[in-house]
Amino acid sequence: MKNSAKPMRGKICMVTGATSGIGLATARALARMGATTIVVGRNPQKCERVSKRIRAETENPEIEWMLADLSCQKDILCLAEQFKARYDRLDVLVNNAGARFLTRCTTVDGIEMTLSLNHLAYFMLCQLTLEQLKASGGGRIVNVASEAHRGATINFDDIQYAESYVGKQAYSQSKLANILFTYELAGRLNNSGVTVNAMAPGNVFTHFSRNNGWISWAKHVVSSLLARNLVGPNKGADTVVYLATAPEADNVSGKYFINRKQVPSSPASYDQENSKRLWDVSLRLTTPQTGARNQYVASSKSI
Repeated sequence: MKNSAKPMRGKICMVTGATSGIGLATARALARMGATTIVVGRNPQKCERVSKRIRAETENPEIEWMLADLSCQKDILCLAEQFKARYDRLDVLVNNAGARFLTRCTTVDGIEMTLSLNHLAYFMLCQLTLEQLKASGGGRIVNVASEAHRGATINFDDIQYAESYVGKQAYSQSKLANILFTYELAGRLNNSGVTVNAMAPGNVFTHFSRNNGWISWAKHVVSSLLARNLVGPNKGADTVVYLATAPEADNVSGKYFINRKQVPSSPASYDQENSKRLWDVSLRLTTPQTGARNQYVASSKSI
């Protein structure tokens, strides 16, 4: 019988962007519930330090870290292979890592950074761990999105904003992409035993936007304080943990959540033609550079 004090004992969970903010709060909460928790980050020293901290705070020795820069597609492939070499199943995948960039930059794969990190990383990691999620007999995927998706559209004519880059628009597009992807994946995974949902954490006081400099981060914090909607990382992670663990979420898939409640996302997020178009664009952007086509190209039709 499952220990009621440790309801996630025996479960294997992976959390990206888990060395700070919402990701750290999520990893800590899952570890406290007894889960074997894989902390994913890009800085080995920080990963080691955070993992030790979580072990000490939760008295759970089953904390491991894996290294990946999720803007690099080869790193995502290596992360998936490293995971598969250690584990034969995955109960929970939390796609959380993301950022906003005020100026346009590209990844080592030559892809615009916002799209690559905030959307394509979700897309690839879901695909590359799908076999292990299915093997769990009830795998759950939680995609961290944002209310910033409202009012956004997918600029299919210039999805990487090569012609005219506006950081806010690129970020909002990537968050809309998270939700379109979630709904499309849920449909493709119907009757597979794997569920996928998206959520918005709210305006969370973290290091988010600090990559753009202290002034930009301070402006973000001040505007949030003036709006009186700033919350801490634990509150921001609460709905993530709920979707990852709650028994009542067992068979819920293809939904958008705020504060543990299903809410409608923007009208644009329900455009099935655009969700399929985004899927195909995502396949084209992720397969040529990595050689991943043989691993999941079939998913362009069904999973």
